[in-house]
Amino acid sequence: MNEPRPTVAIIGASGKPNRYSYKSYKAHAACGYEVYLVNPRGGEIEDRRVYATIDEIPPTNLNRVTMYVSPAIGGTLLEAIARKGCEELWFNPGSESDELVERARALGLNPVVACSLVDCQSRPQRD
Repeated sequence: MNEPRPTVAIIGASGKPNRYSYKSYKAHAACGYEVYLVNPRGGEIEDRRVYATIDEIPPTNLNRVTMYVSPAIGGTLLEAIARKGCEELWFNPGSESDELVERARALGLNPVVACSLVDCQSRPQRD
């Protein structure tokens, strides 16, 4: 019996290969994550749906949410992330602020201030 794949939402997803959010999408997919891309523009990236909001993502609880937006934008998303639920909320370099991390904790989230791309690349890749 196959174990379910871990889930990740990439907030601020981009289809531009030079963007860290795109690199994170590729790395998480290679590590075996079921990847959900989120960008208010919606659309598609490489035939994969891009959700306009985290509320549109089907799973009710995610293993990981990783932020690739500014702290000002991230601050407007915390309540929706808390409603969706996640085990880890990653604040990548440039997406974090002390206030944002404290607000995440106050909402019951588990903030991780580090690069999720590096974390994912350090794990063995799954088939």
